[in-house]
Amino acid sequence: MEPVTVIGAGLAGCECAWQLVRRGVPVTLREMKPQKATPAHHSPDFAELVCSNSLRSDQLENAVGLLKEELRRLDSLIIACADAHRVEAGGALAVDREAFAAAVTERIKGHPLITVVEGEVTAIPEGEVVIAAGPLASEGLTEAIHTMLPGSGTLNFFDAAAPLVSFESVDMDCAWFASRYDKGTADYINCALSREEYLAFWQELRTAQEAEVHGFEDKNVFEGCMPVEVMARRGEDTLRYGPLKPKGLKDPKTGREPYAVVQLRKDNAQGSIYNLVGFQTHLKWPEQKRVFSMIPALRQAEFLRYGVMHRNTYLKSPGFLDRYYRVKECPRVAFAGQITGVEGYVESAASGCLCGIELAQRLLGERPVDFPAETAIGALALYVSNESVTDFQPMNVNFGIMPPWPERVRGGKREKNGLIAQRALEALKGCVDPA
Repeated sequence: MEPVTVIGAGLAGCECAWQLVRRGVPVTLREMKPQKATPAHHSPDFAELVCSNSLRSDQLENAVGLLKEELRRLDSLIIACADAHRVEAGGALAVDREAFAAAVTERIKGHPLITVVEGEVTAIPEGEVVIAAGPLASEGLTEAIHTMLPGSGTLNFFDAAAPLVSFESVDMDCAWFASRYDKGTADYINCALSREEYLAFWQELRTAQEAEVHGFEDKNVFEGCMPVEVMARRGEDTLRYGPLKPKGLKDPKTGREPYAVVQLRKDNAQGSIYNLVGFQTHLKWPEQKRVFSMIPALRQAEFLRYGVMHRNTYLKSPGFLDRYYRVKECPRVAFAGQITGVEGYVESAASGCLCGIELAQRLLGERPVDFPAETAIGALALYVSNESVTDFQPMNVNFGIMPPWPERVRGGKREKNGLIAQRALEALKGCVDPA
């Protein structure tokens, strides 16, 4: 059997390659690192996490938690490595970033059916191809996509990453460990601000100097990863109802909720590095140091990495891709990951998982796998390929894209979501026979 070419060794590409080889289909994995890197990447390892170390909620009553459980049951490489290298984060699945990427790299490079070829891809290869280059596809590959598939109509949006600080530099006299509403373990550092401190911080943040990005405008920023300075410019209380909301967090010194709270989340297993939750930013680095140091607990903070911002690219997928992420007019070519318009690490891995399973089934002459809309993995693929979606934007998995529960449920939204999740796991049974 001729090997499938998978372009890109991010979460989607590695997951797609894994699902193919575990079914006996050989893979040639093309990855431009370490010969060439994007502005957002720093490590030579595969499956590098850039924006955050969190894979978000691990609860079944949350759609992304359901998606992770579905991936576990589909023998996902990405979720297996994440579970093996998780760090405490309350009800979320956060990982030791470096250990996670190293584990994925080792499993991929060590598989006898995977051949890794380094270097940038500037032309679409012959044969079966999965393009999982991510939202930061190189100019050469992007041009190749346009040349081969002129109807792809790519769009651009901007994505941002949060700064990292050392734990030892955080002033714990002005902060405390807790999770919101005391849910789960106390894994977040909470940095309180009084009304006067918050207003001073807000005033400086909204007028701080940004680094130059060609074509950057507020309207182009994806809402799910909006720079904190953009949020600040939208109003005095926008941050207090967003990443700085104090609800569910009581300062042990006063027994009351502070006026505003900045949360820090562990970024590695040792707990020596923390990221500023919701503080994706494109401020100039000296401005980040100046403004973020106005947070009382971070007055002496050591910034291990400043926030960065970069261009992301995604396809107008509805009507262009089918439910298997294949190009309708050229089915030997498929896409996976954020370039398809799925948003988030888990969603990217899920698209690679579905794409790899379906491609292996087809190449082996077996029946196609039509993951139903009742499953999170199926609902996401069906949304991305839905021709009725006219104003297509990157989409996180959510219960809103799945069929609603048919009757009223006592106990509220959480109880209803739990029933939808159980329905999804039942629907998943029998979709794929264990390989």
